[in-house]
Amino acid sequence: MRQGWAAAAITTKEWTLYKEKFLDPAGRIIDNANGGISHSEGQGYGLLLSYLAENRGDFDRIWAFTRTELMLRDDGLAVWKWDPAAAPHVSDTNDASDGDLLIAYGLALAGAAWHRPDLTDTARTMAAALAMGSMETVDDLVLLKPGNSGFGSGERADGPVVNPSYWVFEALPVLAELAPDGQWHELATNGRALLFRSMKIGPSDLPPDWVSLKARPTAADGFPKEFSYNALRIPLYLLRADIHDRDLLEPFLLQMSDPEGRVRIVDIATGQTRQLLTDKGYRVIPALVSCVLDGAPLPDELRSFQPTDYYPSTLQLLALAYARRHHPECL
Repeated sequence: MRQGWAAAAITTKEWTLYKEKFLDPAGRIIDNANGGISHSEGQGYGLLLSYLAENRGDFDRIWAFTRTELMLRDDGLAVWKWDPAAAPHVSDTNDASDGDLLIAYGLALAGAAWHRPDLTDTARTMAAALAMGSMETVDDLVLLKPGNSGFGSGERADGPVVNPSYWVFEALPVLAELAPDGQWHELATNGRALLFRSMKIGPSDLPPDWVSLKARPTAADGFPKEFSYNALRIPLYLLRADIHDRDLLEPFLLQMSDPEGRVRIVDIATGQTRQLLTDKGYRVIPALVSCVLDGAPLPDELRSFQPTDYYPSTLQLLALAYARRHHPECL
């Protein structure tokens, strides 16, 4: 099995800072900027980050919470949201396919590296469930449904609706080994093609977070028509999967940030900036694209980690881990 990124790609200090802020004793990754909830995405990121930090105890804690509190569906996938302020904590049993991919990927990597068949078996079950229920074929395109319910061609007037940032490209070949009957290669190929088409929706050449594929790609109804917090992680996912296609990455390099390196939230219709994000966890992404494509090292300030909010802190550690193992010249 492809091992992905070597263990200890995240330093002990970095992981300690991260877990002290976002990991509670029960193994729950806390989204501190979103009401303190937990979700399958965060638990999946937590598994991946603790694997990269080679911290087996924390990995097991995160997996224990995930297994007991989120793996409540009868199809082998995770519910998407756990709210500490709600009773019951889970009120919506729909899944989120990006969270499922991240959880299964983290389990697969750790199971192979640490010789844990229990983890590998669960990853295999999740991979098979994703192949069975989370992919939809529309006009010969194999698509990743954002959740098993509510996004398909027969479930919305503008369906099918997809989120291009849910394609965790690095996970797909690993899960394909576990569930080889799934259409993983087609899903990866179609994800790249869809991303390229989605970049043509507006004048900025940046994709919206949510895309309707009822006819030609358009920004989906009912969601902000923006390049925003979801889509900004797409170039990081491409790089981590060793996809260095300049046609896909250069629009992010040219349009994603302003001259000061702040990441833009962009109005898809006009190409105008709606907000500028200054957190290092966001700014490191276009900087890493610049290094991989054009050899520009990361600025010193982006190489140091100090946690802020859950999401940008997670993205920064994933970016630094990738640079250490694959592009040390960036550092």
